[in-house]
Amino acid sequence: MGVIETSSSSSLCLLKSNFSSHPFVVPNRTVCPFQGNQRRVIAMSSTLPVEQQVNEGQRRLTGDSFIRSHLRKLKPYQPILPFEVLSIQLGRKPEDIVKIDANENPYGPPPEVREALGQLKFPYIYPDPESRRLRAALAKDSGLESDHILVGCGADELIDLIMRCVLDPGDKIVDCPPTFTMYEFDAAVNGAAVVKVPRKSDFSLNVELIADAVEREKPKCIFLTSPNNPDGSIINDENLLKILEMPILVVLDEAYTEFSGLESRMKWVKKHDNLIVLRTFSKRAGMVILACVFLFTDSYMVI
Repeated sequence: MGVIETSSSSSLCLLKSNFSSHPFVVPNRTVCPFQGNQRRVIAMSSTLPVEQQVNEGQRRLTGDSFIRSHLRKLKPYQPILPFEVLSIQLGRKPEDIVKIDANENPYGPPPEVREALGQLKFPYIYPDPESRRLRAALAKDSGLESDHILVGCGADELIDLIMRCVLDPGDKIVDCPPTFTMYEFDAAVNGAAVVKVPRKSDFSLNVELIADAVEREKPKCIFLTSPNNPDGSIINDENLLKILEMPILVVLDEAYTEFSGLESRMKWVKKHDNLIVLRTFSKRAGMVILACVFLFTDSYMVI
């Protein structure tokens, strides 16, 4: 009900109405116990049944109605269980548990890292959003200029950021299972389709099928891991160069490259505009809690 006309008064009145079939009903009689100053109110009311109005309101305010339709269909990602949860479930101290379900470094970071973290001068101040000092140190370590380097909070963030910058809803990526499952999950979050090209029996890439998929499906990018998670297989230079010749953005995840004994391909980004290389401190330095990941690419792609 909504008020459409009032007149001033200091008295309280009870309104009676005769309802009709008109869309808006105006009361035809006012009953008021006070004969002095009176307050006249003309009101309007919807003729929709109360139950129908409630049901329509419920349909409008259902929580999942605000979520994008493709996300409502998304299968939840199953994260790993942290030490404190495992400790309770197993009835053991965290120090007595060795986790191997997330490829974490069981030795933790070097003592120098712990010492440096304990000496942070301004932990209560937001850090440099461009990570200038870190990028400068990474540039010195890698031999690449800092404008080729972008720092992020974990591989998941940079993978998602790449997809958000590259993919429109309905675009496609190439995935080569078995491999890191976040590529497929993040593609679904961003409304992209996944073209799966399974690996060979020895877990090497099937480059011929990848070329066929690129030509047929016209995907925007391909995500590759070397060494691959979970089998540890390496992508050789010949196969990587063949894929880089295809009209597709190549994202090479080198999270485990320090354990392969092979040189990183990060310097290749100067020769190949369609190459992004991901690196991390989580594995080699045991600094998972800092979630520090960085990518190397052509400078024009670092925004």
